[in-house]
Amino acid sequence: MRLFRSSELLGIAADTLRFALEASRDTHPNEYMGFLRATDARDLGLDRTGQVITDVLVIPGTTSTPESATVREHMKPNSSRAVGSVHSHPNGVLRPSDADLATFHAGEAHIIIGAPYERDCWRAFDSDGDPRDLDVIDVPLPEDEAFFDFDQTDIDAELYDE
Repeated sequence: MRLFRSSELLGIAADTLRFALEASRDTHPNEYMGFLRATDARDLGLDRTGQVITDVLVIPGTTSTPESATVREHMKPNSSRAVGSVHSHPNGVLRPSDADLATFHAGEAHIIIGAPYERDCWRAFDSDGDPRDLDVIDVPLPEDEAFFDFDQTDIDAELYDE
């Protein structure tokens, strides 16, 4: 586990994208929404500095209709460090609406998935709503880690590596 992460976002894990596509399909005709979390690339066995999106955090109490999804942001866990968001457009339009842009403030990658929710039915955007590249990376997903599952030895080792 790395305590200090590089901020460069390299891409999204293939299994994470597959999960988001399936969740969007399962939620249809309503919108799907979640937050994206990332793992240090080195912890995934990549010889690169940066992060890979590995998790979709679904917030309890999220409500959705065919036109929108509303998240209770106050329900987001304190331990959640979102690097962006993911949501679906049941109408298949792969560009952000004005309402979407208003939610793009937190994080650097925002994914929109459109019907029919196939492998190529998604686009990534930056916080301004401009298209951005986001590679799909085939890496094994990390096992869940306990928050604060480290001690001073881990911190010292991490600082030494930097």
